Amino acid sequence: MTTGTTRRRASIIHGYGATPEDHWFGWLAERLEASGIATTVPALPNPQAPDPAQWAEAVRADVGTPDENSVIVAHSLGSLTVLRHLRSLPDTWRLGTLVLVSGFVDRLPALPELDSYIGDGCDVEGLSKHIDRLTVIRSDADPLVPPGHTDRLADLLGVSAEVVPGAGHFLASDGVTSLPEVLKAIV
Repeated sequence: MTTGTTRRRASIIHGYGATPEDHWFGWLAERLEASGIATTVPALPNPQAPDPAQWAEAVRADVGTPDENSVIVAHSLGSLTVLRHLRSLPDTWRLGTLVLVSGFVDRLPALPELDSYIGDGCDVEGLSKHIDRLTVIRSDADPLVPPGHTDRLADLLGVSAEVVPGAGHFLASDGVTSLPEVLKAIV
């Protein structure tokens, strides 16, 4: 049961080649903190050459076992890592809010160097029954994660993807340094 004194907590999980200081992560962390949500943006090890075991451990250390006051936001390869973490938990967990931005579980034609990390993706069946608020966001013109990949993930999770026109892969180089759609999904 949630009480009025229980504080929400958010984790923002970056993707391949990124750091906590990149793109829209700092903007979102500032807005969440201002809304009274304690927020972390952990630095996942070796972002240019991610190791699934190292990333899994970093996400486990930051997220742990979520509860109804937990918020997780993940971008791109961070989404797959978060989904794998949630899949690894005992069946009794609950997550208040999950927002996946450019998420996927399939190999990416534009990034074959990630094939070994992605492998067979992640079985997401049944995960959504543990999540109170689930949002999947994609662009209509993502050069790295095909929109169909994110739509397929959303479908597997039982939701429809929200589309942000012209946002590319939601990178600063795409002009995305704020992402109000994610903030709206949380607060």
